[in-house]
Amino acid sequence: MPARPPQPPIEERIEDVDVTTEMQGSFLEYAYSVIYSRALPDARDGLKPVQRRILYQMADMGLRPDRGHVKSARVVGEVMGKLHPHGDAPIYDALVRLAQPFSLRVPLVDGHGNFGSLDDGPAAPRYTEARLAPASLALTENLDEDVVDFIPNYDGQFQQPEVLPAAFPNLLVNGTTGIAVGMATNMAPHNLIEVVSAAIHLLENPDATVEELMEFVPGPDLPSGGIIVGVDGIKDAYTGGRGSFRTRAKVSIESLGPRRMGLVVTELPYLVGPERIIEKIKDAVQSKKLQGISDVTDLTDRHHGLQLVIGIKTGFDPQAVLEHLYRLTPLEDSFSINNVALVKGQPQTLGLKELLRVYLDHRLEVVTRRSRYRLARRQERLHLVEGLLIAILDIDEVIQVIRTSDDGEQARTRLQDVFDLSVPQAEYILELRLRRLTKFSRIELEAERDTLKAEIAQLLELLASDVLLRGTVASEMDAAAEKFGTPRRTLLLNGGPVQPRSRAAAAAADLQIADAPCRVFLSATGRMVRAELTADVPGGGIVPPARRSKHDAIRSAVDTTTRGDIGAITSAGRLVRFTPVDLPSVPGNSVQLAAGTRADQYLGLSGQEHVVAIVPLTEDPPVALGTAQGVVKRVAASEIAGKHDVEIIALKDGDRVVGAAPAPDGTEVVFITSDAQLLRFDADAVRPQGRAAGGMAGVRVTAGERVVYFGAIPADSPDTVVVTVAGSTQALLGADAGSGKVSMLGEFPPKGRATGGVRAQRFLKGEDTLTLAWVGDDPRAVGTDGGTRTLPPAGAKRDASGTPLDGVIGSIGTGVR
Repeated sequence: MPARPPQPPIEERIEDVDVTTEMQGSFLEYAYSVIYSRALPDARDGLKPVQRRILYQMADMGLRPDRGHVKSARVVGEVMGKLHPHGDAPIYDALVRLAQPFSLRVPLVDGHGNFGSLDDGPAAPRYTEARLAPASLALTENLDEDVVDFIPNYDGQFQQPEVLPAAFPNLLVNGTTGIAVGMATNMAPHNLIEVVSAAIHLLENPDATVEELMEFVPGPDLPSGGIIVGVDGIKDAYTGGRGSFRTRAKVSIESLGPRRMGLVVTELPYLVGPERIIEKIKDAVQSKKLQGISDVTDLTDRHHGLQLVIGIKTGFDPQAVLEHLYRLTPLEDSFSINNVALVKGQPQTLGLKELLRVYLDHRLEVVTRRSRYRLARRQERLHLVEGLLIAILDIDEVIQVIRTSDDGEQARTRLQDVFDLSVPQAEYILELRLRRLTKFSRIELEAERDTLKAEIAQLLELLASDVLLRGTVASEMDAAAEKFGTPRRTLLLNGGPVQPRSRAAAAAADLQIADAPCRVFLSATGRMVRAELTADVPGGGIVPPARRSKHDAIRSAVDTTTRGDIGAITSAGRLVRFTPVDLPSVPGNSVQLAAGTRADQYLGLSGQEHVVAIVPLTEDPPVALGTAQGVVKRVAASEIAGKHDVEIIALKDGDRVVGAAPAPDGTEVVFITSDAQLLRFDADAVRPQGRAAGGMAGVRVTAGERVVYFGAIPADSPDTVVVTVAGSTQALLGADAGSGKVSMLGEFPPKGRATGGVRAQRFLKGEDTLTLAWVGDDPRAVGTDGGTRTLPPAGAKRDASGTPLDGVIGSIGTGVR
């Protein structure tokens, strides 16, 4: 093997470089690259370079909204290969964000497939597809009309726009976020309609103040909705470019089932997902920082949207629990505004007016350049059309000139000399096809010439008038707002956010409803409400309200405590025990029964069963029940003590309970039947029985009739009245008001149990039944149309006829007292 020839010595080239200077220069170059080419958006179109390149490349590929989707990987590959000298991962991440409706207020990419959620990332680009969203067309339109400057790509092989035309203020509408070197940007999304309105106002009033602009843009409009609490930080951001505000979830307190309240979350703060909320709630419960939560269920789906249900334990105040959730979980979150964007290549912190001003200047330049471009193109076309018309007028001589010419160059020169044409006109005539030499072509050319002249005149007028130019910009922005704008989603509140509480205030006792005295009402319309007792009345009674509700007729009332036990007697003969802690609470001095909840729904009763009375369970008197078939029963308090849901009377087939009330010895029970018979007798005549007993005969009911009222009253009460309402069984329900009568109970003599009673009202012609009856003090009627009806005055004879009523009465009860 031959020996290798000797190699020449390598000359060493060593340069001494100051490390400090080298580091400073390299760092500045890197910082400038990150700031200008990656992290910060341009204030004109609101896009970072990668976003702009994605939208431009998709437009260049023809991925319009009216065409099919293509693989996201194809879009990423085209952008990476032609325009963006970085990896595919950041390009795809930017593409995904442009397609997420929870990230952008007006999405710019129409994604097909799994583009992620607030809690999960997107699928790989080979599984998803994309095309431009309709709003993107407004950002990329007119790029072929010299409206913006084009610059070379990273290797000089392709051209890309320096900025997009942007027919609406995208930076304010969709916001942005980015971290550069030594600076960052974080801008909130806004409502497109509001932003355009403010921009038009500023365009027409260049000296407008921030306060005036905030009349159009009161605050951000987040894609997820929610509630913004406090606007002071927003005003700071609109004035100086920096500020902060707090957002809350939209939460409602709803009934989740019988005697079960909960919080239903339908909107969350910006970029906060339900799984994060659930995780924080679990952590707070496990660490004993939060009590009163029974369960959390995520019912979110594509059809009904976000729905996060938080169950509240019995005895805890839902509003108090909600305020602790705001404090301990991301149900209340903060957003810091830092409006940093590039203006002429330099990062600047901009307020609302400055952001709108930069955009408007850009848009005015775009419309101006577009108008100049269109003017030049129309002038060029008009020049050719005029030359062609000259040739058609003397086409024989034109043909003769061309035929006698030796070559094309000589033909063009002779045409210019003979017909006084320019070079473009002569060239255009030489390229003319013979089919254009008809009289119809001449008519078309003359019409085109006139149209071109009109368009040129309009363009010249537009370019010469600043008023027309601004009007064009305003009308185009208004059209974009009308086409892509949607109503505001985020609610703005002026109140301050929840203040941090002390450690003592976070105790579970603060979340529980105090066991205070209260009075529970069952209204004549079947609603239950809890009224707080007050010391304003001796003995802690209810203060008579100054203004009564339309539904303030009472069927039953029980004095208890917030956590005390109450029994609800149902028409099926059951006693359902419950506590009023979760009932809607109203002040004792303004009892509004319409604010109550449906008793049947609150107790979870079936559609065929309803509550006929509520009774206390902390006293000794037995409870008396009366049925539609005339059966009476008294149940001893010991029989129902400690029971939660028990049957307290064995009903016969077809029978039901029509009334119930506490009936101690010394009281009287009263039956009123549909054939207008009233029977009153001592409650002592009914011995207390066990729960399984079926009761005993109370009133004799004629075949085909029924009991319409049963109750218990104190014996020898001088103010007790009897109210009866008669009608016809042949009339449609609610169609005939009938007649009513109010008599004193003392007019009716007591009789023995199991008898037929005495007549309570004489029927008028056409009447054959009692539709309603009631016995008690301070009667109040409730109309079926929601209005309170007036009863006839008291004092009628017991067997007299009724007085025609002014309207249909649905139920009767006593007034609040």
